[in-house]
Amino acid sequence: MEISAIGKIHSCFTDKFGTPRQPNLVPLAQAELRLYPDYSSIEIVRGLETFSHLWLIFKFHQTESQGWKPLVRPPRLGGNQRIGVFASRSMYRPNGLGLSVCKLERVEQQKKQITLHLSGIDLIDGTPIIDIKPYLPYSDYIDSAIAGYAPNTPETNITVQYTNNATQQCAEQQASHPAQLAELITQILLQDPRPAFHQHNETARIYGMKLYQLNIQWTYNNQQITVLSIEA
Repeated sequence: MEISAIGKIHSCFTDKFGTPRQPNLVPLAQAELRLYPDYSSIEIVRGLETFSHLWLIFKFHQTESQGWKPLVRPPRLGGNQRIGVFASRSMYRPNGLGLSVCKLERVEQQKKQITLHLSGIDLIDGTPIIDIKPYLPYSDYIDSAIAGYAPNTPETNITVQYTNNATQQCAEQQASHPAQLAELITQILLQDPRPAFHQHNETARIYGMKLYQLNIQWTYNNQQITVLSIEA
């Protein structure tokens, strides 16, 4: 079986750390899907603009070389309990394929390049896309579905605040980045991107997260995240 990518993601997330663990948890997270030349024609996406959301089948390109194991430790279970890989959304899978639903903002044609503008994404910059399918609410949404150990959206009591320095730096960076930069950073940090084994450890430390071409540093203390700096 030979499968080749049809395009590549250009994402605000340039590193695994800080990238949402599931789609649509960070609505402001944006990306562009640029189709490769063999698939970059207006005919191949005709009618796609009539759908609000898309399914993306993609390749876990950064972890494929690390292989996979039958048992994994989902962050949702604190990173301590083991379950079967097929009962998880782990990125370490036999064929390294992932499935993600995102919002389609618009379809753009510029000369011979077709670009899909997306939001609510959970994909790292450079992710190869294998296929695109429209999301169909009447069949893809199942009201009576049971979701095992992850029945609801993760709850959080975390609050996010910015130092004066971080607030000033964010304002300086705003001109060269998409609107609502501070709100995007807040949405990401409210998901508590710390490793699962850190989430029961109050040891003081500074975390670093990449977003676009920015390095964001922050600390966590007693359910409060404080953004220290936002630097290029």
